[in-house]
Amino acid sequence: MKVVACNSNRPLAEAISAYMNIGLTNASIRRFSDMEIFVEIQENVRGEDVFVVQPTSYPANDNLMELLITLDALRRGSARRITAVMPYFGYARQDRKTGPRTPISAKLVANLITQAGANRVVTLDLHSGQIQGFFDIPLDNLYAAPVFVKDIKARLGKERPMIVSPDVGGVVRARTLASRLDADLAIIDKRRERAGVSEVMNIIGDVSGRDCIMVDDIVDSAGTLCNAAQALINAGANSVQAYVTHGVLSGGAVARVSASPLESMVITDSILPTEAVRLSEKFRALSIAPLMAEAITRISEERSVSSLFD
Repeated sequence: MKVVACNSNRPLAEAISAYMNIGLTNASIRRFSDMEIFVEIQENVRGEDVFVVQPTSYPANDNLMELLITLDALRRGSARRITAVMPYFGYARQDRKTGPRTPISAKLVANLITQAGANRVVTLDLHSGQIQGFFDIPLDNLYAAPVFVKDIKARLGKERPMIVSPDVGGVVRARTLASRLDADLAIIDKRRERAGVSEVMNIIGDVSGRDCIMVDDIVDSAGTLCNAAQALINAGANSVQAYVTHGVLSGGAVARVSASPLESMVITDSILPTEAVRLSEKFRALSIAPLMAEAITRISEERSVSSLFD
């Protein structure tokens, strides 16, 4: 087995390889003066089981091209099996036609990854489950819930928080976490007037006097979570925290979270945290390296991955 690290989140790739006690494969991924990407795998990979670690976060297009070119280089190097390990799957929010003459970009990206040479894909908390059906190759969608549950139990002990879904679309995700914690569930019903702007309409469930934990897969502008946190406080919640798998945090998201009623926001290192995130006292990052490393090991050894979450 070999692990190749692209440039999007090299610290995560190093942590994964360290957990498995293997070194990263020597590879040169650089750019020409016109920003074309050039990849050279500097070790023999013929007949090897190769895992390429590359979340396609900002800058999404550059990181996606890095992944595609690396996959092609490995395919032409006669690797036996190539697995694209994408802790964050970019373009996942474009998973359906939202209007006339609009693309389904998640399907396009799935086609590109397959055509570039991937035999398998590993990702974490896909924005929507139907994306798995966009691939004609096996896809393992891992879940950050066990990582979150372990952290919540360590910090809250025997206290039972109220798990909150910040929108109707995240109810399944929140319910799964609530069942693991034996906690109650609340749902926030919101109406989105336009992209990037959300308005909280109603809270389903009694959050008065409760310590609330909001659960989501992606935080981008953070508008939804901040508005939801304010609504929970207005409804009588004692405190509000957020656990989010992918901290995209674009634009003024960090400042927005810092000024919000959120006590803290816990993210994973699926996306390399920016300097602003690292300096903010409200953010805390949990490592998914052990989870990803265990999944990679099981795939390589042809063992069950789903049993990780039993």
